[in-house]
Amino acid sequence: MSVPFFGFFLAFAAVLAGKRGAAVIAFALSLAFTLLLFKLHATDPLAISL
Repeated sequence: MSVPFFGFFLAFAAVLAGKRGAAVIAFALSLAFTLLLFKLHATDPLAISL
């Protein structure tokens, strides 16, 4: 779960270092990974016993 946050941090660090291309790639990969995790978790059935 923390992998996207490390990716966003890497993108932010790349921006501060002046590496715009690397920042865009890191941001895009982190966003795609976040959306993939959301898709996997949002479609799980809830295990509720009433």
